[in-house]
Amino acid sequence: MLQIEIDNGSGFCFGVTTAIQKAEEELAKGTKLYCLGDIVHNGMECERLRKMGLITINHDEMSRLHHVKVLLRAHGEPPETYELARQNNIEIIDATCPVVLQLQRRIKKQYDMNHDSCSQIVIFGKEGHAEVLGLVGQTAGNAIVIEHFDDVKQLDFSRDIFLYSQTTKSLDEFHRIILYIQEHISPDATFRSFDTICRSVANRMPNISQFATKHDLILFVCGRKSSNGKVLFNECLRINSNTHLIEGPEEINPQWLEGIKTVGICGATSTPKWLMEQCRDALLRM
Repeated sequence: MLQIEIDNGSGFCFGVTTAIQKAEEELAKGTKLYCLGDIVHNGMECERLRKMGLITINHDEMSRLHHVKVLLRAHGEPPETYELARQNNIEIIDATCPVVLQLQRRIKKQYDMNHDSCSQIVIFGKEGHAEVLGLVGQTAGNAIVIEHFDDVKQLDFSRDIFLYSQTTKSLDEFHRIILYIQEHISPDATFRSFDTICRSVANRMPNISQFATKHDLILFVCGRKSSNGKVLFNECLRINSNTHLIEGPEEINPQWLEGIKTVGICGATSTPKWLMEQCRDALLRM
């Protein structure tokens, strides 16, 4: 008999849960509600909310709206978005994750204190990611974004460096970057790093590593747009080579089950529990 376990530590993080709850509350009132960007990097959850009435828009579309309600997702937005809302009399339903909001404020304070100097505000994050765009926006576009460890070599080590991180990046890679800067920074320059990685996300790495060792087959359920999902999936794959990334139950290949006794189902911070349960049910039918 095939044994199936859903990882209790997988599923929506606090920020995503709050954003979806706010959307559901507004929609339950019969309110016409727009969301700036996908509320979560999971197509099936976005489709569920679309059927409830949530309308996903981009920044260009928002600029043409007036006197409506727009929800800002957990990733956060730059100051320009709030100014646009003010100009167009748009009511903001702000679902920015508190961890992201605190990080935005810290970066803005640092920039306001140092923007007249030649210091560098550096953000370890994914270029173009919604959260990173919101962080860079706190510096009037002047922050330097580094995506990978090798990118750190492009910094000017003769100038002050203030290093922050996107909340969902790898803690290990962040520490490697810190060590490299410490080894190369000029004695005449200041270097300060701020560990701004969300622990509720970072702690999933060791938990999911342990989970991946327990099963013959791992199904990692995740939208392919999810930055956090890619990190966690790669960790599962590193631990257990028989790991497959799927977006939903229809992607399960029955051939994967040949000779398999135990299956572990897990996912990203953007993966709804109900979707992992659907995958479990599909396995049981097979």
